[in-house]
Amino acid sequence: MESILKKQNIQINMLKKDKVYNDKIDFGIRDILGRESEYHRMFYELPFESKHNTIYKITDPYMCNYFYLMLPQEDPTVVVIGPYMSVHLTRQQLIEDMERFSTQPKMLSKLESYYSSIPVINDEIFLFTAIICFAEVLWGSSDSFSVVKHQEDYITQSNSFDNNSVYASDDVLQQMEYMERRYAYENELLEAVTLGLSHKAELMLSHLGQMSFRQRVSDPIRNLKNYGIIMNTLMRKAAEKGSVHPMYLDRISTDFAKKIEMIVSMDAGYKLMSEIISSYCRLVNKHSSRCCSLPIHKTLLCIDTNLASDLTLHTLASIQNISAGYLSSLFKKEIGCTLTDYVNRKRMKYAAQLLTTTMLQVQTISQYCGIQDLNYFSKIFKRYYGSAPTEYRQTYQVHIVHD
Repeated sequence: MESILKKQNIQINMLKKDKVYNDKIDFGIRDILGRESEYHRMFYELPFESKHNTIYKITDPYMCNYFYLMLPQEDPTVVVIGPYMSVHLTRQQLIEDMERFSTQPKMLSKLESYYSSIPVINDEIFLFTAIICFAEVLWGSSDSFSVVKHQEDYITQSNSFDNNSVYASDDVLQQMEYMERRYAYENELLEAVTLGLSHKAELMLSHLGQMSFRQRVSDPIRNLKNYGIIMNTLMRKAAEKGSVHPMYLDRISTDFAKKIEMIVSMDAGYKLMSEIISSYCRLVNKHSSRCCSLPIHKTLLCIDTNLASDLTLHTLASIQNISAGYLSSLFKKEIGCTLTDYVNRKRMKYAAQLLTTTMLQVQTISQYCGIQDLNYFSKIFKRYYGSAPTEYRQTYQVHIVHD
């Protein structure tokens, strides 16, 4: 375990109860901020409150992550892994956090130096998997232990916390009203996405604003990512209610899940929230089965999901056990063009995209578009774009050079 962590530049310490350690496990952040009392709580008290057969992941108020676990031995010994961060902290984010902690501007250089010394793990899955494997060795199997994640600023809270005095009656009523308004806005947002009303959905998002994105974890970027995950799930379910097939939903949901984890700033996060909403609205407007009959909806789905496959009229009809003549007339009636023309337009649009964004050979692009005959592919492409594929690519590249 030590060898694995060393390769990731992450420190590991074994703490024994009532023993004093000279080296600062947190690399001195609490000394810099004048919060030395928190250090004792974080590294002398909290670790030894750990339950046996339990892994704790803790994100402290300074966006640093740690893992704690108690070793299975008579002498109380806790393994502490960390600190590390999940994202690089920008200068702007650091300045905002300094204001949150009432830190003087003259401390900026010290804090920049501190955060540059903390390892950043963009993909925590590998680290978490390694710790899980370590725990399985310690405790016998994956069923013999649990994982607890703490991301609140509870570290600095007193243990003599009186839950009965948290809210006065007026505060409770205000909290109730706040939650009712928030849920009402969220329900309107979901309904707008279900109907594909992008303008209304965007308006509802602006109304929600900070109401919906309250700070629930100490790391603001992680906080926004968590809301992004929730937003992606809710919008997917809303679009599903709008009669969009799961094949479309899974593709866009997976894409947004990756984008959410790549958020590095608050502005980028808010823009992505808006993009998530508008994209699901477009999906409803474009692919909702309410807009066409079931045979046509299935036909469009077959075309959109695999342009390289056999998309002839007879093949698409036989898949659904209907006649080619019936499918042909129904398609023309509901879509407004022949099935062959629709397929060709889709394929040529995809070909144009590949020609202008990749260096794939034209023959390869032709195959990706489901056309094996290069001459026939070139003929069809010229019909829709007015030039041969090679000429189209050269024209686009000339524009890029001028830009």
